[in-house]
Amino acid sequence: MPIDILMPALSPTMEQGKLAKWLKAEGDRVKAGDIIAEIETDKATMEVEAVDEGVLAKILVADGTENVAVNTPIGVIAADGEDVNAAASGAAKAPAAPQAAEAHAPAAPVEAPAAPVSAAASSVPAQAKSHDASSEFPAGAEIVTMTVREALRDAMAEEMRRDADVFVMGEEVAEYQGAYKVTQGLLQEFGARRVIDTPITEHGFAGIGVGAALTGLKPIVEFMTFNFAMQAIDQIINSAAKTLYMSGGQMGCPIVFRGPNGAAARVAAQHSHDYAAWYSNVPGLKVVMPYSASDAKGLLKSAIRDPNPVIFLENEILYGRSFEVPKGDDFLVPIGKAKVVRPGTDVTIVSFGIGMTYALGAAEALAKEGIEAEVIDLRTIRPMDIETVIASVQKTNRCVAVEEGFPQSGVTAEIGMKIMEAAFDYLDAPVARVTGKDVPMPYAANLEKLALPNVGEVVAAAKAVCYRA
Repeated sequence: MPIDILMPALSPTMEQGKLAKWLKAEGDRVKAGDIIAEIETDKATMEVEAVDEGVLAKILVADGTENVAVNTPIGVIAADGEDVNAAASGAAKAPAAPQAAEAHAPAAPVEAPAAPVSAAASSVPAQAKSHDASSEFPAGAEIVTMTVREALRDAMAEEMRRDADVFVMGEEVAEYQGAYKVTQGLLQEFGARRVIDTPITEHGFAGIGVGAALTGLKPIVEFMTFNFAMQAIDQIINSAAKTLYMSGGQMGCPIVFRGPNGAAARVAAQHSHDYAAWYSNVPGLKVVMPYSASDAKGLLKSAIRDPNPVIFLENEILYGRSFEVPKGDDFLVPIGKAKVVRPGTDVTIVSFGIGMTYALGAAEALAKEGIEAEVIDLRTIRPMDIETVIASVQKTNRCVAVEEGFPQSGVTAEIGMKIMEAAFDYLDAPVARVTGKDVPMPYAANLEKLALPNVGEVVAAAKAVCYRA
């Protein structure tokens, strides 16, 4: 059956363009991916690819023809084994230069292509689909209020009861009940064999944890702060993250590295670093950074059950905050899925971890000024659920990304780039970022406050992309 070559769209608003030139002649053989023509608008030039193998049987629109409507047949490819003359004679001749007054179906939105668009590919891509997190709470479950600290403790206790291979190790996790009391009560329930106090030697006990995981156990390694995990980064990156690949899939490493990450309150530069961007750069790791107690519990349980190494980044400031959590030992939150926390129509604000406090605070302030922000909690940094972000941007046409980390090579930089790659033509303004300042964290309270993002900065960024003073 002959394959029609259709006039593609360069953008969601394009309705017609110029067929600049053909790079193949009638009778030429083509294969999928061959560049066969160029089209132009007043803003851009795009190459047209053949979508299948065969012979260019007929050119329906000549070189230099202007005002060619999107989806108009511009040529015909005869498939292998097909009569070229029959394919050419059966092709309906397209109008050489459609008049502006003629009715044409407008092009549906298309994502900005990262590579040349195939000629016969549909110009109507599927709408990005947002993850529906409303079904994550089990139907009919009793809802209780608990702190993030309590949710994390319950997650570990439930998984340790469920699976005898799960154990906890780290500095002060046992006798002292955890530096932040996250492991409170675990020693009393599970004993010293499964809740293990370690020396202050992160490189050593992280390596023991990785070795245990390689033999089939499921360690939860707590760092008193992820700043101290710098001592263990060789074990995390070169051993935990890479062994599955380097062993050809023979040796997995089901381990969770967890603990507080990022700024707290006046603990200065060596205890305030946000490592989300660092770890999310590494293939082989999953990186999770929850905000609410329910997500902390559900994601930690999923991380413990995951066969891969998971970096689980918590925040000291959030430990004491309370949220609603469903009761039940089987409550899980999927890794790699974002959550629309607040629906909106005017601008998308996307963040994760403690950055959500700024995002939600800004959304409330913006609502008082008539700007309805849609707030997305990424929850997982790697793998990143960019589809949920894109689905929101396709609706709001604007985005502000928020994080406490540094701007250079940050998570928000990755978010912005992914939006540019997948949804550039939907944007009515450049993606804006609100991040921590590009300086080591000061100790002085007044300077620390200036170094961190704040609600006012997010509000200003959202107004800027909405072109509101």
